[in-house]
Amino acid sequence: MTGRRALVTGATGYIGGRLVPRLLADGFTVRVLARSPQKLTDVPWLQQVEVAEGDLHDRDAVAAAMKDVDVVYYLVHSMRASGDFDEEEADAARIVAEEAAAAGVSRIVYLGALHPEGELSRHLRSRVAVGRILLDSGVPTVVLQAGVVIGSGSASFEMIRHLTEVLPYMPAPRWVRNRIQPIAIRDVLRYLIAAADLPPEINRAYDIGGPDILRYGQMMNGFALEAGLRQRPIASLPVFTPWLASQWVNLVTPIPRSLAVPIIESLQYDCVVREHDIDEVIPPPEGGLTGYRTAVRLALARMRDGDVETSWRNSTVGNAPSDPLPSDPDWAGHTVYTDVRERSSSASADRLWRVVEGIGGERGWYSFPLAWALRGWMDKLVGGVGLRRGRRDADRLQTGDALDWWRVERIDRGRELRLRAEMLVPGKAWLEMLVEQEGEGSRYRQRAIFFPKGLAGRLYWFAILPFHGVIFNGMANRIVAEAAEEPSSESAPAPAREPAG
Repeated sequence: MTGRRALVTGATGYIGGRLVPRLLADGFTVRVLARSPQKLTDVPWLQQVEVAEGDLHDRDAVAAAMKDVDVVYYLVHSMRASGDFDEEEADAARIVAEEAAAAGVSRIVYLGALHPEGELSRHLRSRVAVGRILLDSGVPTVVLQAGVVIGSGSASFEMIRHLTEVLPYMPAPRWVRNRIQPIAIRDVLRYLIAAADLPPEINRAYDIGGPDILRYGQMMNGFALEAGLRQRPIASLPVFTPWLASQWVNLVTPIPRSLAVPIIESLQYDCVVREHDIDEVIPPPEGGLTGYRTAVRLALARMRDGDVETSWRNSTVGNAPSDPLPSDPDWAGHTVYTDVRERSSSASADRLWRVVEGIGGERGWYSFPLAWALRGWMDKLVGGVGLRRGRRDADRLQTGDALDWWRVERIDRGRELRLRAEMLVPGKAWLEMLVEQEGEGSRYRQRAIFFPKGLAGRLYWFAILPFHGVIFNGMANRIVAEAAEEPSSESAPAPAREPAG
């Protein structure tokens, strides 16, 4: 059925960002509800959707977004490891349920979590509770309960990948022997789209999973085989509590502790499909669902091609500053510290911009790599994102992208890149890089900005001030030098896109 209007919540997230273009291709008219619409500035489908700004806790915004909607996709859940996230999730679900009923919505589709019977972790309990609230809304609801999602950029896949690549020997918690039924991202998206057209009498939860039931250790070694690595010996150690395991994952992978905790909590149980009733209403595709190693192979191919649509990196980081940089006149009367560097370059503005937009990730930050690495490890030790989060695409950035410990807050392609720090510091920090044409060459301007919080923020700035002369000065010099050395080249055509991976 086409010509229907869908409201997608969580469109800036990993699943939602992939679902929207597929709904459009399937003939849906799409509205997205986003707390931070600026994160959607550079997505390729922006001009094809209606963007409603608002938070799920804002009843008026939710009610307005529900107007004339047939199907609501509820793809929002907290990945925080502390606080009252479960109460907040339940409150948001109740608002959505009540406003969907009031607006006469025909269907709610919620992506929940695969779980066993009995005692559950706090995160899994919250996912189950949200599903129940939506099922009790009076609006026909389908809750699709999925386990580990395998696809390029998914947090679960990245955790498997980095643990396998980094460690030749894996001391691991007991949960590496638990049974898991992973599912490929392409199959999750297929179920989500098909669920919109189920008959109104269907109001229930369905388990969904791929064809393979594996132990976590088998998943790691399955990845190793597809990546051309040796299989890793794995030792199950009873001393690894979920908290210790999250610290371990935080240190040896780019996954921050705030995200590792809920993932690891869900791995404490056997999470396999308990019933296959979904086959009666959404039959498997011809040839069957995607196997685990095929899903890994597709994800690795996407990564090699630099074609990762969405990534866990772009999920909101708990405790990170979220306010946009105030304009310079707004700084009057406030304490603010800046470090400004300017350089002229013989390279064209286009060549200089390519170097600026390619910064971070595997290329690094062009100065004092040991200092950047140490600062990243320090951030990791206190539960921050660290420097190894990397970037979604090796050459191109878009608004909202994660870039190591930074977030792309603004990009005016060819002219300005502004990054907001998501490291744990006593204040708020930004880094601006501007490129301007100057005669036959160009000019590079770099500005670090810090709004200190209390005495700790001021002491922090002055403690790191001696390093700025080395780090920021060297960074500006090297960016200009890289641009002068970079040969001109035309961009290669984009590779053909697979349905998902």
